[in-house]
Amino acid sequence: MTYTDSDKWIWTLLVLLGVAGAGFLLYLLSPILTPFFAAALLAYLGDPLADQLEKKLSRTLAVSIVFLVIFLVLTVFVLLVFPMLTQQLAYLIGKMPEYLDGLQKNVVPLLSEKLGVEGELIDLQLIKKLFTAHYQQAGGLVSQLAQSVAASGVALMAFLANLVLIPVVTFYLLRDWDYLVQRVDELLPRKTQPVIARLARESDEVLAAFLRGQMMVMLSLGVVYATGLWLVGLDLALLIGMLAGLVSFVPYLGFIVGIVAAGIAVLLQTQELFMLLPVLLVFAVGQALEGMLLTPLLVGDRIGLHPVVVIFAVLAGGQLFGFVGVLLALPVAAVLAVLLRHAHREYKSSAMFNDAS
Repeated sequence: MTYTDSDKWIWTLLVLLGVAGAGFLLYLLSPILTPFFAAALLAYLGDPLADQLEKKLSRTLAVSIVFLVIFLVLTVFVLLVFPMLTQQLAYLIGKMPEYLDGLQKNVVPLLSEKLGVEGELIDLQLIKKLFTAHYQQAGGLVSQLAQSVAASGVALMAFLANLVLIPVVTFYLLRDWDYLVQRVDELLPRKTQPVIARLARESDEVLAAFLRGQMMVMLSLGVVYATGLWLVGLDLALLIGMLAGLVSFVPYLGFIVGIVAAGIAVLLQTQELFMLLPVLLVFAVGQALEGMLLTPLLVGDRIGLHPVVVIFAVLAGGQLFGFVGVLLALPVAAVLAVLLRHAHREYKSSAMFNDAS
């Protein structure tokens, strides 16, 4: 049987309708899907290593080793890095009134003199009062929220169930990953199987580039920024460095956010304008490492998403599906980019485009 261009467009429309239906179903089920998506992500990240170990070990033993490594890394992060980040955030909040006093005493008069403004350029005392009032109010709200969650048996049980569910689902998905992929491949129509398999390989390359490569870039930049800011003497080096690394999936965003946050922090801490120079040097070195070493080595040019598309995808995912949408936004956008490139090639080679009559 030969498919005409009309048949192909009908099938394309059906596929798009199926994708739309699946998206609507995900929207309805999003409140319960977070542990499953997290488990699928961990299984996808760990499958290549399990495949390598499977060449020398049994699949179950290989999966068990990868499973233990994954959750050992996550446990170390939760037990070591997360408390340090929380401690630095609490330190920032506690020191903010002192920082504002220092700015009011040292920096504001200097700026007023340089700009030729009579009187105070900024009334930081008012900002300090507002900050103190809202901080106390926020602290009360957080305390009430914590008490409410602790008192709610249903919420507590749901949280504990998710914690238990993620490693269980991860293990089973990781063990059966290759089997599930094979079963899906067997269900594909034989005529279209080569095209779908090629698109799946391209999508896998893009996802691997983003999920594995880009995450390594983000982590590496976070370490570089945090180490550099620590050498500069910034008290909030870990918090700002990891924040800059986290948002670096958008080109230049990590660089901009990091410089602004670190610049403000170093001024609050030292009230010395010349301390901005070493901060700029840290982020210049990080940006150079990202452009010349980290991104070419770990990611390459396989993602192919414009920075504006990245920003829109993250915002749209968060708006539609909440936190789950933020996690899935860029992987889904990367796969859609592969499918759109394929549709573009098909359209350019179709009779609809090439018909000169």
